[in-house]
Amino acid sequence: MKFTVKFGLLAIAAALSACSALEPDKIDYKSAGRGVSLEVPPDLSQLSRDSRYAVPGGVVSANSYQIGQSVPNLPTAATAIGDVRIERNGNARWLVVNRPADQLWGPVREFWQENGFLLAQDQPNLGIMETDWAENRAKIPQDFIRNTLGKLIDSVYSTAERDKFRTRMERGAAGTEIYISHRGMQEVYNNAQKDQTVWQPRPADPELEAEFLRRLMVRLGVPQQQAAATSATAPARASSRVASVNSQPVVVIDEGFDRAWRRVGLALDRTGFTVEDRDRSQGTYFVRYVPPNPDKKEPGFLGRIFSRTSAEQPLKYRINLKAEGESTTVSVLNAGGAPETSAAAQRIVQVIADDLK
Repeated sequence: MKFTVKFGLLAIAAALSACSALEPDKIDYKSAGRGVSLEVPPDLSQLSRDSRYAVPGGVVSANSYQIGQSVPNLPTAATAIGDVRIERNGNARWLVVNRPADQLWGPVREFWQENGFLLAQDQPNLGIMETDWAENRAKIPQDFIRNTLGKLIDSVYSTAERDKFRTRMERGAAGTEIYISHRGMQEVYNNAQKDQTVWQPRPADPELEAEFLRRLMVRLGVPQQQAAATSATAPARASSRVASVNSQPVVVIDEGFDRAWRRVGLALDRTGFTVEDRDRSQGTYFVRYVPPNPDKKEPGFLGRIFSRTSAEQPLKYRINLKAEGESTTVSVLNAGGAPETSAAAQRIVQVIADDLK
């Protein structure tokens, strides 16, 4: 009788734990590495790091962190609480904080560390902060065995997904704009026998970006309940299309420069370009890029993803935005500033266009 009762209790506990796995995903990140970063950017080389808590002044460029020029108030949806507000254009969201960027850098760094991430890039001179790859431990099924032994052998449990987040800050007329972009990888079988796996990119998750923006609002002083209520109504997103101008591939965005600048910046962040510099006054992002190699067999995730080969040297380009009346044209220039018409330029244009859809 006692055995029957115990067995019944175990069955109920297992059923309840199985039901809990059906609840909406929670967020509980844990970095995939400790001390040594697993991340090597898509261009296969790291930028020099400068973690000093200072943002120098200077001309209008990212290197001096005077990125944003004076712009008029835009008719984007916004919800303001205190000196923090969230704005939205389609599935793109960002915060506008009425504080200097150098006062925000330290709290934003602490925010990511408090959420379980290591930082792979921490460069206030570029206004870019990027986390290491991490897994969302909340996605691990909470079954009976996991709940019983998880704390003892936690390292045995793992998910087939990894996430990383990039934070980019720009100065605008109304304060500092903060963008958070997501990149994801998933482990999949690469043969019919299902005895080998590879890591492949998965689509960016705008809802994850929105959730971390909400959490950052709380970290910056907005009450929890008020931050949860800041769901701005999104204006209709302008269409975009790939075209050709003088035999050069371009993306045409049916909206003005300021909105297009924000959207293209998020597209570059989400798709993994390494932004070396940016100059909003000239409408230019300076990026590094490695052409994809579909025949390359990716090594294992731990410590070896995106490992360098001698044939994969980073290529430098400029992504240029030019206002054309009510629309904006995005083109690719080479390192010297001349129009680029190569196959790589076509791929870059297509990657940007796909993210803008």
